[in-house]
Amino acid sequence: MGDRWHVEVDRSLCVGSGMCVLTAPGGFVLDTARQSHAAAPESDADEKILEAAESCPVEAITITLAQSGETVFPPED
Repeated sequence: MGDRWHVEVDRSLCVGSGMCVLTAPGGFVLDTARQSHAAAPESDADEKILEAAESCPVEAITITLAQSGETVFPPED
């Protein structure tokens, strides 16, 4: 069984660019205020979701391992 991720979007940072929705259409949705949300806050590890987090222009997306809370993205310095 693969890793499970917890995906969170910081709404105070999100500018509604929609890059996450374009990159990982099943992983993110925009609400009526053009704020992004994870379609499922906990999901199987998915390269498209990681790519969406990496492409976010304001780094509003955080991915952690669901069981341990270890950071997947953004990388720790």
